[in-house]
Amino acid sequence: MSDTALDVSGWTCPAPLRDHPRVVMGHGGGGALSAELVRHVFAPAYGGEALAQLGDSATLTLGGARLAFSTDSYVVRPLFFPGGSIGDLAVNGTVNDLAMSGAVAAYLSCGFILEEGVETATVARIAQALGAAARAAGVEVATGDTKVVEVGHGDGVYINTSGIGLVPEGVDLRPQRVVPGDVVIVSGDIGLHGVAIMSVREGLGFEADIVSDCAPLGGLVQSMLAVTPDLHVLRDPTRGGLAAALNEIAAASGTGVVVQEGRVPVPEAVGNACAILGLDPFYVANEGKLVAFVPREHADAVLDAMRAHPLGRRAAVIGEAVEDHPGLVVARTGLGGTRVVDLPIGEQLPRIC
Repeated sequence: MSDTALDVSGWTCPAPLRDHPRVVMGHGGGGALSAELVRHVFAPAYGGEALAQLGDSATLTLGGARLAFSTDSYVVRPLFFPGGSIGDLAVNGTVNDLAMSGAVAAYLSCGFILEEGVETATVARIAQALGAAARAAGVEVATGDTKVVEVGHGDGVYINTSGIGLVPEGVDLRPQRVVPGDVVIVSGDIGLHGVAIMSVREGLGFEADIVSDCAPLGGLVQSMLAVTPDLHVLRDPTRGGLAAALNEIAAASGTGVVVQEGRVPVPEAVGNACAILGLDPFYVANEGKLVAFVPREHADAVLDAMRAHPLGRRAAVIGEAVEDHPGLVVARTGLGGTRVVDLPIGEQLPRIC
């Protein structure tokens, strides 16, 4: 072993990284493997207080202004799917990460990595979708970059976007603010994006009924903050779905979370598709939903504001933060039982964003 080799003997998780000397698909899935990779490889290498937040975006102070800054890369396959494209995802995914800090997104950067041989018309179609999505979200693509890799060394088009926005005064959204008694609200039907991608990827025929929920959430968040700036935390349940988002918040806050399974809005078509595919809707990715932990005294007013917004019409209270079982998420079933909703190790559906 060289002097610079990493000592992984102390690393632990349900599937320890030391059992994976090479990267596997699960390392990009937003679950336990992703968390281990960040915690043991990237975070020690980079350091810094801003990175230690490990949120959807970093909240920074620069020149007296509070900024939110985020970056994400998009490798979805196929490039076009019911309800959107990789171009829509590249905007909405980054805008939504900024919104989870309460920020009003302002500018994006955009990097295209193109595989040699991809049709120029395909690239143009994606660029047009990206531009339209940016205008709809109220942001400007201010800078960008393009690289081309040899044929066989890519998958048509990959995109990276970074975004920056202003965080309003008095807004402090982070999981450490969650306390027992907080009400858990989800903004609408879950599982649509992941199932829409899988339906066209595998030719399963669900696409007539299921389209991606890909959408910018900034307006919905601002309508919630208009009720009260005292929201405790917001997350968009993308990779790893609702289960991953709830587990991350429970672990960071040191509280338990109890979810009433029957209150979680799962469309019938999504439930049926998941049953056929052997999936749990709690773990399926979303691209236009958020989960909020709200002080109980503000929950009814926030829920009303969400339901008055087009992207929150099916918002629902699904549970609460509790003192019991800190760091653990459990679901109360319709039969009166309880099941643990654990952090996924990898990803049920890879390459969905």
